[in-house]
Amino acid sequence: MLRPPPRPRLALALACGLLAAATAAAESDLLLDLPESFGTVDAATFDVNRKRVGDAHLVMERIDGGNVQLISQSGFTGGAHTVITAIFEPAARSGKLRPLRQESRSFDHAGNPLGRLLIDHAEGAARCFDPQGVQSAELEIPADDRVANTALSLLFLPLVRNELQEIEFQLFFCGLGTRFVPFTANRVATNGKRPNAIEVRYGPDFGFATMVASSFVPRLSFWFDPATPHRWLAHRLPLYGKGPEVFVVRKGVPPRWLGDD
Repeated sequence: MLRPPPRPRLALALACGLLAAATAAAESDLLLDLPESFGTVDAATFDVNRKRVGDAHLVMERIDGGNVQLISQSGFTGGAHTVITAIFEPAARSGKLRPLRQESRSFDHAGNPLGRLLIDHAEGAARCFDPQGVQSAELEIPADDRVANTALSLLFLPLVRNELQEIEFQLFFCGLGTRFVPFTANRVATNGKRPNAIEVRYGPDFGFATMVASSFVPRLSFWFDPATPHRWLAHRLPLYGKGPEVFVVRKGVPPRWLGDD
């Protein structure tokens, strides 16, 4: 016996239910700490020789719906630089955030745009755009979504507090081949060259090949104040794929704390 088609209201309810289920499935698996404070953090950009090459800043602010927005810019004055934006939503667990949208725009030594990277967790898609703003690639975000391109200063806090020994996550790349790469992060033992700072070092996880591959990967580190774990001090990374490697250092933090190459 044939059943009649669903009535319009029932069909609409079913569609809304399916949409809600799809949205829930697209949530990021990352749970991040709320920032300890909101506002602007002034910083500076240094090259690998600890020479200041430009300003930097980080802004964390509350926006509509209880969401949190991050805006960050660092790089060379009048030259290579990167602008990062992200939106995080409150998670069901109190005091935690999930990433909703992450975006990065990069510019070369002459200030020309190199392209844009966009991670849309709600849609479950990561996209690359060329310098003219045309989409050039798109990948589906993995089911175990731990993509953390713009969230590392919040992601690493459990390591700083000694709550975890290792954190696994993913980074999305456009310029070095469109792909998701698994990464791991660990707290590094401090030494006398970095007083009052905790270093978290991270790198790609290539399984058994990690030790070999690490010799070809730039030094990637974040530093934090142990007395106030939320207090980001500095980080070291390339501005973008094949871009210059820099230190981004919070105002008032001596670059000599950040160890040797």
